[in-house]
Amino acid sequence: MTPPSRTESIVHVIGAGLAGLSAAVRLAQAGRRVALHEAAGHAGGRCRSFVDAAMGTTIDNGNHLLLSGNQAAHAYLRAIGAENSLAGPGIAEYPFLDLASGERWSLRPGRSRIPWWIFRADRRPPGTRASDFLAGLRLGLASEAATVADCVDTRGPLFRKFWEPLTVAVLNAAPGEGAAALLWPVLRETFARGEAACRPRIAAHGLSDSFVTPALDTLRKHGAAITFNDRLRRIVFSDNRVSGLELDSGSVSVGADATVILAVPPAGAASLLPNVAVPEDSRAIVNAHFRLDRRHDGVTILGLVGGMAQWLFWRGDVASVTISAADALVDSNPDHLAEQLWREIATALGVESTPLPPHRIVKEKRATFAQVPSALAKRAPTRSPWANLLLAGDWTATGLPATIEGAICSGHSAAEAVLAGAAKA
Repeated sequence: MTPPSRTESIVHVIGAGLAGLSAAVRLAQAGRRVALHEAAGHAGGRCRSFVDAAMGTTIDNGNHLLLSGNQAAHAYLRAIGAENSLAGPGIAEYPFLDLASGERWSLRPGRSRIPWWIFRADRRPPGTRASDFLAGLRLGLASEAATVADCVDTRGPLFRKFWEPLTVAVLNAAPGEGAAALLWPVLRETFARGEAACRPRIAAHGLSDSFVTPALDTLRKHGAAITFNDRLRRIVFSDNRVSGLELDSGSVSVGADATVILAVPPAGAASLLPNVAVPEDSRAIVNAHFRLDRRHDGVTILGLVGGMAQWLFWRGDVASVTISAADALVDSNPDHLAEQLWREIATALGVESTPLPPHRIVKEKRATFAQVPSALAKRAPTRSPWANLLLAGDWTATGLPATIEGAICSGHSAAEAVLAGAAKA
């Protein structure tokens, strides 16, 4: 395929994470000329798969749990022909294990938008009361300065068995620091819409098979130019517009009708854009993958409390756990971490006598921006101060947390602004 001319009107998308991919796909399918530039040698960013030699299999760099009510993510998957690539139970059910006590239970939301299910003891965590859930309504009225802990009762069993694991999983932050204003939109989009909107979903065969490879195939089908190992070093500005891009592949002139979508992490955006505020602090996530000696048909998703990890995913012959808000662990010895986490997995799966199998610890030191109240005002809008430059990324002002859903929403917003002509001078 011949790359687009360096002078013709095109949209340059910088960054091939999910924000950049979703923007590029939306634009390419709308008939726009797209040039996608990625600094790494692969697409997907923090949402991708790779072959691990030690384990002898393909694993995801991190575990990502979606919900059936994530509308932007499902629209993106439909657009790239991968809507059927997710797996999960046919109903919304979240089994949990308390690693400290051995207690097991399931959270089972009901069909109605009115949460009648909280009045049934067999559908909510043991030891909780229906009235305990009502405190969650304060999340919807929370100010941007409020944390989740400011809004819910932190003393009862519902906190330990519901609010705390939910907050840590969604915000990658403890309830005492996580912004309540970011948790509420997730509840409104999923649990508040009834069982059909909160069924858990993960990629059936890996993140790349679901979110990355079909997107690249779609872009190539529509004539997009895609370059890897092509880092943007500098943006040239002139008369309140982007007039040029200095990339590893060379200098690109940005014509009068061309547009740039910058879909890079916040630190990258800060280094390229003068006087644009971005969230400065980040939070880590640690994922651990273990290759078992037996295969599992389907997908098992298990919430964990009372241990190091918060979620266990078992797909095929790989069992994985996720530790969110993991800043204290990112410098820990990987072998020591693997031994500790394997004990939790072995307990959860009832294979305590099985020795430590082949494994891989994946540490994302800057997995998300710090989703705390002080960071909310630093989330940049889609429109930048420059007429033909738009911003995308899960750190931008989507109103959502830094999740797959938030990243894709940001890409769609940038693409829609281009299509609506909002980025033209």
